[in-house]
Amino acid sequence: MEKRPVKIMDTTLRDSHQSLIATRMPTEDMLPILSKMDQVGFHALEVWGGATFDACLRFLKEDPWERLRKIRAGAPKTKLQMLFRGQNILGYRHYADDVVEYFVQKSLANGIDIIRIFDALNDMRNLQTAVTASNKEKGHAQVAISYTLSEVHTLEYYIQLAKDIENMGANSICIKDMAGLLVPYKADELITALKGAVKIPIQLHTHYTSGVASMTYLKAVEAGCDVIDTAMSPFALGTSQPATEVMVAAFKDTPYDTGYDMELLSEIAEYFRPLREKALESGLLNPKMLSVDINTLLYQVPGGMLSNLVSQLKQQNAEDKFYDVLQEIPRVREDFGFIPLVTPTSQIVGNQAVLNVLAGQRYKMVSKEAKGIVKGDYGETPVPISDEVVKTIIGNETRITCRPADNIKPELEKLKKEGATYAQQDEDILSYALFPQVATEFFEYREAQQTKVDPTLADKANKAYPI
Repeated sequence: MEKRPVKIMDTTLRDSHQSLIATRMPTEDMLPILSKMDQVGFHALEVWGGATFDACLRFLKEDPWERLRKIRAGAPKTKLQMLFRGQNILGYRHYADDVVEYFVQKSLANGIDIIRIFDALNDMRNLQTAVTASNKEKGHAQVAISYTLSEVHTLEYYIQLAKDIENMGANSICIKDMAGLLVPYKADELITALKGAVKIPIQLHTHYTSGVASMTYLKAVEAGCDVIDTAMSPFALGTSQPATEVMVAAFKDTPYDTGYDMELLSEIAEYFRPLREKALESGLLNPKMLSVDINTLLYQVPGGMLSNLVSQLKQQNAEDKFYDVLQEIPRVREDFGFIPLVTPTSQIVGNQAVLNVLAGQRYKMVSKEAKGIVKGDYGETPVPISDEVVKTIIGNETRITCRPADNIKPELEKLKKEGATYAQQDEDILSYALFPQVATEFFEYREAQQTKVDPTLADKANKAYPI
């Protein structure tokens, strides 16, 4: 059998700590190990995007752009990848095309090579601007299919999506299985079908939440999958990805052998182990996040969404309603046109299910975001929402049928004026565009740090020039 080494993208510096420790790994914990990670020969390192941008500004008081530049300098040989939410960029609303284009341009200029672009509804219209912008800047545009299960998410549905993605100018396709729903033999069937339908490479991303992910990767690679996403073992498993070293060992001495140095991988894992222990001791890493949860397959709820539901119900003193809410989630999802559950739709459906159960009546209370889904603010749902549900939730309000961003006027120049007070670099305008309040607080903090007098220097000055 001919050799066909599988490529690996390591997620330790982005998705794994987002999944396990609420995206709280600071840049200073990443930099010392970069040179070793750069030597492995990974297809790419996922280091940016997703929730890291928000977390840097909000919780870590770091400039996300500075993080990216430091990682780029520390891993000069390996491609760097980011996760990009289509027209939402890294925020929680749709932005005008000029902001999307500028963000893509600056991401690539600061060190990103591959932009993984996805839309929660798989609405291709919400992806095209980012793909075109990436192509223009000579970046690698990877479009991700948000994988889910329902009566409409058939093999034919995914084949058509893959063809549409190839035709829109994407350089590769990712199957983004955010909840760990793709089981081994279905992966074999899906990858085989997609490899027969398109010519561009296929990458698979999954989470260990349901316990099947490593087996799913094995069958996917045998079926022709080109790249898989893994995390170094101290930050793997549970709601994260399968472990990098385990998958490398599994494929050793087979046609899919990665050729990676196991001793080098072991040294990298040793570096991350104390960071994991520190996260466990501090409570940042909840041991529950490391266990297998079969409810994932029963209710199709991503791991992060499960923990959100528990805390929401705790706040309402309604923990006894947990299983009622789990059973309500698939019903709300069906009402909303069988939308995949991934940021932000997972939060919207989860919140609405909680409201339905606590109110004791479905849609008696409806969140603003749930109304937005029904109205069309987020794009086109996989199947049309029934007239009955539409009337119940938004009454006679006018629905949006065009691409949502078509209703947003260019906003970059306005944002540049608004953010000018604190901007020390062009990129600050983009931080402000995505998170105006959080970014402003960070800019004020940064300014205070920069103007703060170093006490040791002050002491020296006072001794040299006594008052």
